[in-house]
Formats: sequence, C-alpha cells, structure tokens
Amino acid sequence: MAKMTMAQALVKFLDNQYVSFDGKETKFVDGIFTIFGHGIVCGLGQALDENRGSLKVYQGKNEQGMAHVATSFAKQNNRRKIIACSSSIGPGAANMITAAATATVNHVPLLLFPADAFASRQPDPVLQQFEQVNSLATTTNDAYKAVTRYWDRVVRPEQLMSAMINAMRVLTDTAETGAVAICLPQDAEGESYDYPEEFFEKRVHKIVRTVPAYEELEDALKVIVSAKKPLVICGGGVRYSEAGGALESFCEQFNIPFAETQSGKSACRSSSKYNLGGLGVTGNSAGNNIAKEADVIIGIGTRFSDFTTASKSLFKSDAKVVTINTSRFDAYKLGAVKIVADAKLGIEALALLLSDAGYKSSYTDEFENAKAKWEREMERLAAYRYGENFEPLIAARDEKTIPEFASKFGTITQTSALCLIREKLDEDAIVVAASGSLPGDLQRMWTTDSKYSYNMEYGYSCMGYEIAGALGSKLAEPDKEVYSLVGDGAYLMLHSELVTSVQEKKKINVLLFDNCGFGCINNLEMSNGIGNLATEFRFRDEKDELLGDLVPIDFAKAASGYGVKTYTARTLEELEAALEDSKKQTVSTLIDIKALPKTMTDGYGAWWHVGIASTSENENVRKAFENKEENRKKARKY
Repeated sequence: MAKMTMAQALVKFLDNQYVSFDGKETKFVDGIFTIFGHGIVCGLGQALDENRGSLKVYQGKNEQGMAHVATSFAKQNNRRKIIACSSSIGPGAANMITAAATATVNHVPLLLFPADAFASRQPDPVLQQFEQVNSLATTTNDAYKAVTRYWDRVVRPEQLMSAMINAMRVLTDTAETGAVAICLPQDAEGESYDYPEEFFEKRVHKIVRTVPAYEELEDALKVIVSAKKPLVICGGGVRYSEAGGALESFCEQFNIPFAETQSGKSACRSSSKYNLGGLGVTGNSAGNNIAKEADVIIGIGTRFSDFTTASKSLFKSDAKVVTINTSRFDAYKLGAVKIVADAKLGIEALALLLSDAGYKSSYTDEFENAKAKWEREMERLAAYRYGENFEPLIAARDEKTIPEFASKFGTITQTSALCLIREKLDEDAIVVAASGSLPGDLQRMWTTDSKYSYNMEYGYSCMGYEIAGALGSKLAEPDKEVYSLVGDGAYLMLHSELVTSVQEKKKINVLLFDNCGFGCINNLEMSNGIGNLATEFRFRDEKDELLGDLVPIDFAKAASGYGVKTYTARTLEELEAALEDSKKQTVSTLIDIKALPKTMTDGYGAWWHVGIASTSENENVRKAFENKEENRKKARKY
C-alpha cells in the first residue's frame, strides 16, 4: 500500500498510462495544462510540485484556450496522446465547458479536472462556489454532464481508482471517446488514503480495431454490387484508423470516386485521381455534382453532419446508403445498411467480397470531367482581383462596404490570398482553422498530399479554437511549420494561447483575415433578407445604429506587444513577402491580412437549412422562406 493524497495518487496514475495501436506502444498522457486557482493549487498543484514524474506542466492563459490546445494535440496525434487540463472552481471550470463540447462533438479525447466545492461543505459557500437552492450537491461542474462522454465527482480519495479506470476506458474507445470530466472537490484533493500499489502499475490500453461481422458485410455487398455510380465519403474515422491508403486502393480497384468531409481531409492524397475534394455546403462543384447523381453512398467514418449532406438534400431520394463506422450510433444514420467496424478492416473486408463478385462501377469519364471543371474554377479564384468591373463572389446587397474597405484598408481578395498561401507554404505544413468563411474556402480550395496536415475543427465550429489549435498541433509535431487561419472575429474572441506559444518557444504562424466583422454571418443574414445588423465592426452613426464607419484595428501592432513577429498585408505582393520572411523566424508570427469582404467562395449547388421567419413584412425575408420550404420538400425527412 502507498499512503498519499488523492491528488498525488492522480498524478502518479496519469504518469503510468500507455496506449497500444497496431502493436506500437505510446505514453498516453504527455502532461497537464493548468491555470492555478485556490481550488486546485494546494491540492493538485502541490502534487505536481512534489513529484510529477515525467509529466510536463503547461501554463495556460485561458481555460477554454488551453483545453483547445489539448484537443488539437490529441487530434494531431491521431488520438494516441493527450494533455490533461485542470482548472480552479467556478469561472475557471465553466470556461472549459465549451472546449469539452468541442472535443466530444469531434470524437477527440480530452481529460479535464475542474476543481469543485468542498465535499465536507464546511466553508460553504466557498469563494466562486455556485449554490443551487434546490440541491447543495449541484455545482458549476454539473454543467459538464451535457457535453462529456464520462463525468464523475471524486468526493472521497478512494473513489479516484474507479473514476480514473472509467476515464481511461472512455478516452481510448474509438467509438465513444470525447471529453471526460473528473471533478475534484478541493478538500478531497488533499485527503490521504492507502492506495494499492497495483493502481500505479504501468497500464497499456490497447486501442483495438473492431472486426466487421460477416452478416453485415453481406448486407452491404448486396447494395453495392447493384450500384452503377456509387460515391465514397471519407470521414474522420478514416484518419483515425490510418486507412487512407486502403481507401485509395479500394476506390482505384472498383473505379469509385470519393469526396472528403472536413475531418477526413488529408487522410488521403489530394492528387489521387479518385479524390473529388470537399463535399456538401462547404464542398466544391466536383464533389457535389457527382454526389447528386450517385445511386449508392458509402459513408466511411463520417457522422453525416448537415454540412456534409447539405441538410440531407444532396443525395437522390432513392439513393441507398452504406456505412462503415466504429460508432453504432453514427453507423445507423440515414437509414443506412451498416457495418460496425474499424474503417481500415471494413474497407479491406468489403474489397475482398466485391473482388470475388467481379464488381466495377459504371463510371466512364464523369468524375474526371467534374474534377477538370473544378480545376478551371480554382484558376478563376486564384486570379480574382479587385479593380474595374469588380463583382463580389458573394452577392453584396450593401454596396457601401467593399469600396469603403478598399479605400481604407486593402484590396486583397480572400480566394486569391488562399491560393497564394497554398503555393508558398511547405508541402508538409499543418493548417488549422475552425470558424467563419475560412473552413468553406479551405475545404474547397486546399490541397495536400501530406498526411494529417489539415486540422479543421468543424464539428462544433468553435470560434477561438484556431490559435489554440495551432499550438496544440505544434506541440504534437514541433518540427513542422503550423499555420492558424483565423478571421478577425474569432481572433478577438480568443487568442490568449498565442502568448503561450511565445512562452513555450513553439513557433506558430497566425494568418489573420481581417474583413472588419463576422463576414460569414453577415453573408448569411443578408442573403436571407435581413439587414446589415451587428455583423460588421462599425461605429455608431448619427441615428445611434451600428452603421457608421468601419472600425480600424491594427492587429499587427497589438500582437507585436506579445513578442510576436508581425506583418501587415494590404496587397498580394505584401502578403507574399510576409509569408517568405515569416519562414525565417524562430518566434511566432502574425500576418494581418486586410481581406476584402464578400470575396470568399460561395456555395456550389448545396443547400443549408437554417431557421427563417415564416411571417415577415420584408419581401426579401418572405422570398427566403419560400426558397427554404422548396428545398425542404426535396430533402430527406430523417
């Protein structure tokens, strides 16, 4: 037996956790991110100070931000390594709830230790305690229950053992992984117990590949052999299964094109003849046009979000669906014929059966023509410039913004900037993004043959993930250049871990697209008949409305105060020079790109279902509602 405090036991346990995947063993817990407060510093803080073993201690600047760092770190390590996060009680704990939801939606392991109110209740209400009048057992941390895969509160030191075994069970489960919250009452952290030594022995959690059942393979085979024009969807499960090579071989063998979800992008080579690129609301014309004609959809490792399916309107109503997914929940979606299995094993087993059946699709040159058409569109987007006869890519009902922005800030179009960035970045550079219009542009326009170099958080599309996510990727792969592509709105919301990147001497590069507002949502509101309401950054005018002049912000000047090397780009030439010089730097960099509004890519034949007023005095709103109703009639009901 080993007598120690609950917090000391927790640290020792974490330091001895390992995972094994395909026979490769990896230390699972790299370290702990923390912002110490009174609820954690004397318990877990003392334990880390006295004997942290080989665990690293990272200092966060915002609890949500540090948890996003940990999420991205786990994703970049294909869920084989994690950084735990700890916070004080009350607001510190509440700040991590958004990050917990982000990780859970994206099926990424995230281990959280929010401190909690006293188990003894002696000092109630302790500083920052949330008191619920109908139950003193309820604290801020109960809010985690809605956004985690596993939740526990360790009110006695001996409960730590069952809590942590269950935490590891969930974190290493390919189907059920997500956020885990183990709440630590601050007095219980310091209480001692005689822990059995076996609790601290090295544990190797085997991440096993789920083997497909023959009965389910047979069902899927019957559907696919009847298909003339099937389409494979490459989801995040392909990435985490490391099944990109198997998927490419499958599609080549049976002459089947595939399209990518945001999570699936970079699991396979963009240069593959069979890769159509992005699919759905943020997809390109190649993927969407082929999807509309497909008679069988084979979804591999995808959860079929509304963006992937265009709110269930992208596929033909009589198109059949086959799924391969470790999650039974996701495998059942769209009334699919399911194979509950690891992506790689499922693909390989299905390939054997299709080969025995002598199957080939009926495609001739359809998807090659679709790809060629998209390549021509990419050339147009790269050459898109501001000047005479300029037309915005997004319909601009407000004719004031573009000329005002161009005269005051710069004339870079967003699509031409992205094409230039793709050209100038190293082939193996990692790009990170999450919100606004950039995810759509990147899914359509970004190409790479470098595995797992595309870290897009789009399950929760959480503003504020971008810079923290870049740091997480850099911690995971320190030898690669990492770029955060972020809008000015998301940057203002959360960029605190940029300072942490400087502190840790882990260089990240921030490509900040400043279009003076929440441009993506401005497009959405105005395209649905709503006025220009509180989505651009403007001063108040003489009528006390937020419709005055655009608010100028010098992001480069502000970031330079953190010790970051900064640049401002108002033209493509300035952007190119900044990109080249930033590669020479050893400290984090930020390029303030003044990007013209309404110059991001628009939809390519995909509808998105959003709530629109069914009654309005505004004719444009009424038309938007009618259009929504027409599209809804064409979409699947469930």
